[in-house]
Amino acid sequence: MIPPGLLPEGFRDRLPPEAEAIARLVRRVLDTAAAHGYERVSPPLAEFEAGLVGRLKSTRAQDLLRFVDPVSQRTMAVRPDITAQVGRIAATRMAHHPRPVRLAYGGSVLKLKATQLRPEREMMQVGAELIGLDSVAAAREIVSVAIEALGAAGVSGITVDFTLPNLVETLAQGPLAADPVRVPAIRALLDAKDAGGLSAAGAEAFLPLVEAAGPFEAAIRRLRGFAGGAIASRLDALEAIAAPLGAGVALTLDPTERHGFEYQSWFGFSLFAEGVSGEIGRGGSYTIVHEDGREEPAIGFSIYCDPLVDAGLTPHQRKRLFVPMDTDPAIAAKMRAEGWVTVAALTADDTPAAQICSHILKDGAPVPA
Repeated sequence: MIPPGLLPEGFRDRLPPEAEAIARLVRRVLDTAAAHGYERVSPPLAEFEAGLVGRLKSTRAQDLLRFVDPVSQRTMAVRPDITAQVGRIAATRMAHHPRPVRLAYGGSVLKLKATQLRPEREMMQVGAELIGLDSVAAAREIVSVAIEALGAAGVSGITVDFTLPNLVETLAQGPLAADPVRVPAIRALLDAKDAGGLSAAGAEAFLPLVEAAGPFEAAIRRLRGFAGGAIASRLDALEAIAAPLGAGVALTLDPTERHGFEYQSWFGFSLFAEGVSGEIGRGGSYTIVHEDGREEPAIGFSIYCDPLVDAGLTPHQRKRLFVPMDTDPAIAAKMRAEGWVTVAALTADDTPAAQICSHILKDGAPVPA
């Protein structure tokens, strides 16, 4: 017999005040995006599997919880990420919209399996996508909006780790020519930062990419002469993207990082916050595939709210005011207009402590409880 209240592995209830913290974080990120012209969309929690896996170029059918729709008898899947759904909306329902189109979203996503670093299977994802461009200007806007949104949510100590997801393939097809069959192995060695393995595999030409990973400015300097200057334009683009972020944001560069960037193209970034284990979000450029095969560039970011709330990085002072019985409703309404949460006593023996109130209304004014 399943114990009462037991949930499946990777699922949990959010109770007060954590549930409110999640909702508040989502609101602040979406409000920040809206202030920059990003309009909200709300895709469904599940849809046909083909719509989730075929919309973004290079994406794969992974992390999908599948089931058969009893109505259509077609395979459906619960979304593991909302970006592909926004791509579907942009390519179909909003295909007529002038480009670029700016869209924002917030909702739950479900992973098929958890990881040691992220034991949750259900998470709250919030973000924004700029569709129709993947230029330096578009990337600069997306990164800046993501940082501003985190700041509005009360998150500090932010680090942005830049990456160039398709760099290895680009170099292997050009200045560092390598057999396409060897590229996956080279990429895996670079991901592992295995300098010895690269040498043993005869891929010494890629070693500077391992040595360059680290603080942003130093990494850029190390890479300036790499491969005969073949990636100079990409480095110029990264510097232009990073320029407006300011001294309050730490910047790093790992030019070959691929984990979590399976469908990103020339540019990607991960977001970290002091006091939180692992990344709190990521973003970058990608390609949307239309029904007729046409490809459209896009760029965006996603923030994962649960790690931030678990780490207590979105604090909020609870201004709960206990209102005794028989209080004039107009006075309570005035307090709410001033920003208080009013909790009315419904029985004579009710107390501020029982209602988790920090203040009590006395003589028409709030006083500490």
